[in-house]
Amino acid sequence: MRLLVHVPGEQLIDVEVSKVEAEGTEGFFILLPNHIDMVAALKPGLLRYVTPDEGEHFLGVDEGVLVKCGSELRVALRRAVESDDLERLWDAVAQQFLDLDDHEQSARSALARLETGAIRALMEIER
Repeated sequence: MRLLVHVPGEQLIDVEVSKVEAEGTEGFFILLPNHIDMVAALKPGLLRYVTPDEGEHFLGVDEGVLVKCGSELRVALRRAVESDDLERLWDAVAQQFLDLDDHEQSARSALARLETGAIRALMEIER
């Protein structure tokens, strides 16, 4: 089965695999080549895949969607970090995802302030 992993702006992985393990919103699951077609929402965590030649690989994933159709397995992720070493992967995931979460938190705070200002301005117009 062919695994294609996409993050915004790039294709991260395009490889033949014999097995994929991931965690969806409904729990953990394993996909093998003859698995029924399916769609799953992925939770942040770990995606493990096995290639016939190179063995086991890991991908730290943020939320995303997995679609299995025929012999293709497509995964669209918000963010991802690839590594064959689990310890380094967890460190990289924590660093990359937490740093981005801080930036997102700042952006959300700024947006909330703008929304509050706009609502106050509308209330003043109504008076």
